[in-house]
Amino acid sequence: SLRQTLISEIMSGVERVRIDTERNFLDVLDRVHQLSHHSIDPTHVFSLSQVYEGLLLKMGEKNNDGGQFFTPRQVIKAMVQVVDPKVGETVYDPGSGTGGFLAQSYEHVAAQAKTADHYALLKEQTFYGREKENLIYPVALANLVLHGIDHPHIWHGNALTGKESYGGLFAGAPDLFDIVLTNPPFGGKEGKDAQTRFAYKTSATQVLYLQHVIGSLKPGGRCGMVVDEGLLFRTNEEAFVKTKRQLLDECSLWCVLSLPGGVFTQAGAGVKTNLLFFAKGQPTESIWYYDLSHLKVTKRKPLTLEHFADFFARLRGREDSPQSWTVQLAARKRQAQADAVPLRRQARDKAQEVLHWQERLREQKAQKPKDRDQAAMDEAGASIAKLAAQAKALEAKAAAIENAVYDLKAVNPNKKAAIDARTPDELLALIAAKGKQIDAALGRLRR
Repeated sequence: SLRQTLISEIMSGVERVRIDTERNFLDVLDRVHQLSHHSIDPTHVFSLSQVYEGLLLKMGEKNNDGGQFFTPRQVIKAMVQVVDPKVGETVYDPGSGTGGFLAQSYEHVAAQAKTADHYALLKEQTFYGREKENLIYPVALANLVLHGIDHPHIWHGNALTGKESYGGLFAGAPDLFDIVLTNPPFGGKEGKDAQTRFAYKTSATQVLYLQHVIGSLKPGGRCGMVVDEGLLFRTNEEAFVKTKRQLLDECSLWCVLSLPGGVFTQAGAGVKTNLLFFAKGQPTESIWYYDLSHLKVTKRKPLTLEHFADFFARLRGREDSPQSWTVQLAARKRQAQADAVPLRRQARDKAQEVLHWQERLREQKAQKPKDRDQAAMDEAGASIAKLAAQAKALEAKAAAIENAVYDLKAVNPNKKAAIDARTPDELLALIAAKGKQIDAALGRLRR
């Protein structure tokens, strides 16, 4: 039966379950004693789901093997709220980790359910995911079951290589999905077995995941995705540029939310991150940015849903403010193409000159050795090398201008740089005053 299969898969990564000390037993009793109607967050359908989420949070805080699979729940809640999955829509996470996006999506959509058929649809035919790690896969299944999803369709295997460990729970899954919510691994490296499955080959895990996500969305489908900042600003590798070009050509990337540094530090990732929100089917005309990077996030002062309040207030109208702005991408692309045209024209002219000199060189080489003009041959060879290098440099400059369009990093134009306006004389006077303070302190120490 399905229930037996689920229990088997959940227990598949557990070598032993035991309470081996009195202290452990007392801890378990304390946890059970804390369970009451009043202590449970109303957003959790079942009491045990909140307990389980608490354990997952502890895994994330300790930077242990489970931390890298734990996305801060406040970030997940904000992303689910933006994408707003509805009853009847399928939700997919190709790197589901502990199942946080799917669990939170269930709680979000369950609040909209009106009939028994709605609940049956949510529990049986709505939530799909993939997870490759043997120890995390059963954790995700248990998390989803405790949240009330009777049939969590989690495929055990590597989403990028297609290598399957167990696919029984994924049987009957659709090829394309209405919603994708995901946080792929940061900074991962993939081998050729993963790269061969994608149009734009790279070892960068997040770039391959982005290609997978675009290919997994239905026309009109919506996505919320966590990415590291490197994916946004890098334009020095072909796969990065082409993948972002595919994103902007096939999808409307309508929002980029820049998160504070440190949001994922507790999960073992210190990289700067952003949230991408896009819909498939129409090219990107403009991107609305919102900047939360000014916030200071620490373990004692984590990011909370309240920090997103102004973002949500401005979201519907995509209003500009000191923290938000709009980039007209289509106009930026047209300008880049216009700026590249004269450079490419010059490059073509140089290439034509190369052909001219190559013809002269062939004419000399066609003559008998005694009739060849060595000086003319040397001149032709030098001219070919010089003009070819110039043409290549012009082409590279034109490509760099066009590729710069795909630097999508959030750079707040409203943020004023701190400028030291003190004059040289003022700085020298400050140095002298500080020097006197130091001399006086040293004098007291020598007494």
